[in-house]
Amino acid sequence: RRSLAKLRKEVEPVPPQALARFLPQWQGISVSSGRGLDGLVRAIEQLQGATVPASALETLVLPSRVPGYTAAMLDELTASGEVLWAGQGSLPGNDGWISLQLADSADLLLPPPLETSTTPLHDAVLEVLEGGQALFFRQLSDRVESTDDPALQAALWDLVWAGHLTNDTLGPLRALLGGGRTAHSQKRAPIRQRSRYGRPVMPTRTGPPTVAGRWSRLPDRDTDATRRTHALAEALLDRHGVVTRGAVMAERAPGGFAAVYAVLKAFEEAGRVRRGYFVEGLGAAQFAAPGAVDRMRALAASQPSTDEPLWETPVPGGWDASPYATQQRKRRDEARAVVLAATDPANPYGAALPWPDTTGEGGHKPGRKAGALVVLVDGQLVLYVERGGKTLLSFEAAESCLGPAVDALALAVRDGALGKLTVTRTDGEAALTSPLGLALEAAGFRPTPRGLRLRA
Repeated sequence: RRSLAKLRKEVEPVPPQALARFLPQWQGISVSSGRGLDGLVRAIEQLQGATVPASALETLVLPSRVPGYTAAMLDELTASGEVLWAGQGSLPGNDGWISLQLADSADLLLPPPLETSTTPLHDAVLEVLEGGQALFFRQLSDRVESTDDPALQAALWDLVWAGHLTNDTLGPLRALLGGGRTAHSQKRAPIRQRSRYGRPVMPTRTGPPTVAGRWSRLPDRDTDATRRTHALAEALLDRHGVVTRGAVMAERAPGGFAAVYAVLKAFEEAGRVRRGYFVEGLGAAQFAAPGAVDRMRALAASQPSTDEPLWETPVPGGWDASPYATQQRKRRDEARAVVLAATDPANPYGAALPWPDTTGEGGHKPGRKAGALVVLVDGQLVLYVERGGKTLLSFEAAESCLGPAVDALALAVRDGALGKLTVTRTDGEAALTSPLGLALEAAGFRPTPRGLRLRA
């Protein structure tokens, strides 16, 4: 009977929270799978094909997966041709959607270029870069016979966001993001270069920083739909561990879940994946990579108890120093909290899992929006930060985890991942007088006339 009970336990589906705890760890967040260039290559291998806001790539997405990540590491991989970056649509301001690809599989995983209107200048740039040409900005301007640097610069970025062009470094992308408002940053005042006599500086021989490096066309896409879907299914398994309909639909896979399902079913018949009802409420069409289900079940079995709160309600100006509060704070610090971009593929909410009910009655609703953030504690969604950081939402089922979540959010600000954060409303109330506002103050946010503020 004990053996039978054990076997039944092994085939029982895990609660959704176990998937939310499993997915960030599967993708190397907080439990990194490697450091240095090897760790970065592994992270990119899991991320290839997934789109994230460019402003989140090097502030949230890669640093959370690769301890000690620096921009020079990614530039080394792109300069060597091992990794490609591609735009997949623009966003308001200077931001846009971006994906990273290993060069060996880029032709299979890169989506087709977006259909956009072009001018003779766009067409001339594409023609000059045919045949594997890689040119610096000034070489390019000479070839297309353009003397209008701003127009050529705009044409280059139009072609980048449409999925036609790339660069051997992310330097120009960083310069573009640093020159204005993006999804994950506040608007900055533009810096105008001027000469000592007050006149604008003449164009440099190398061009502005936003067009530095060598420009080239992205590789031609493989036109065989079967090979492309096969590669996509393998990428989804590697990225998610347990592939569900919601996860596939959130990534806007060509052909939807039906196209990927046919390949995953063939993988199952070949013994490469397992199919089953692994996570409650997500249907029976779930496919798992080898080892993923056992790892997820192990996390579910070690899920912390929620019988007692992880934190004590803070008092204005700081945490209570009583022995009970100290003990609770220690327990809170042991809880695992992660801050993710809402669009990060490691965030299952709004994709494989539905958004839980929010605490307040305000009109704001969570979504996988560029610029928004989520804070998870042991798989529970605790906080949702709207783009710009002015509005915070908390969730009814996760009130006991609020302390670790606000501490994790404050740490992300102090580490420079989010810049300055000024919260004006929480759960539909003014932040300065709300219960969530007290927790933010206890985590280090300071009251200002506009709301609660924390700087890096």
